[in-house]
Amino acid sequence: MTRRLLSMAAGIMPEASPAQLVEAAAAAQFDFGGMWAERDSWTPATTRAIRQQARDAGLPLLDLEVAWIMPGPPDPWLTELVEIAAELGARNLLCVSSDPDSAATAAKLQLLVDRAKGTGVRVNLEFGVFTEVKTIHAASAIVEQVDGDAKALLVDTLHWARSGGTAEDLAVIPRDWLSYCQPCDAPADAPDLGDADAVIDDAINRRMPLGQGGLPLGAMMDALPNDLPLAVEERSAALREAFPDLKERAAEVYRTSRAWLDARG
Repeated sequence: MTRRLLSMAAGIMPEASPAQLVEAAAAAQFDFGGMWAERDSWTPATTRAIRQQARDAGLPLLDLEVAWIMPGPPDPWLTELVEIAAELGARNLLCVSSDPDSAATAAKLQLLVDRAKGTGVRVNLEFGVFTEVKTIHAASAIVEQVDGDAKALLVDTLHWARSGGTAEDLAVIPRDWLSYCQPCDAPADAPDLGDADAVIDDAINRRMPLGQGGLPLGAMMDALPNDLPLAVEERSAALREAFPDLKERAAEVYRTSRAWLDARG
């Protein structure tokens, strides 16, 4: 059995600075780190500093978040995020869409994939009921329209389960569309999907450690390639409250995630 490579998704510690994300993931001995870039605070100096810090820590970055497609003309910041990811050495750029026009989303995604060509970065379209790309089927239809090896489809366990996804849906995704996935557990009871506030609260506050909730994680893991890296996306109010120290929080997420994976054999 291939040992699953683990990354710490940036959403685990939304209060952390870019430098603290690297420090915490490295201290917890994750295989990869995740990074979050805010338009208003990220500068070229940030890119240089984080690139050097990650190299010094021996921590490759699995992904950079988040390229958010909006209605209207293409946003130059999203193209810049591709370039930042490439400079950081991040393997993936996470992309979501709030554009209700699926053809426009595909066209804007194509621009990012074209920019990523030859950089080593893959642009991953994530689906979720909180976005305009709500299901794995909708995401697949968009990715199908995009040309280039740098395109990918990102599965987040919570969004997959809440949107009615099945293991069969995962099994038929072309393997070359998959670059990594974002697992977590959560209560089996879903929020009212018509209540936007409840959906967001579910995503940022109610996630649980792997194996401690009611999501069909085993089926998900079995349907995905054994060598697919996992960016553990345990956004949780309980976790933040129990582990205010960022390094301790990262260590706890690594411990519970690795324990669940090891118990599966």
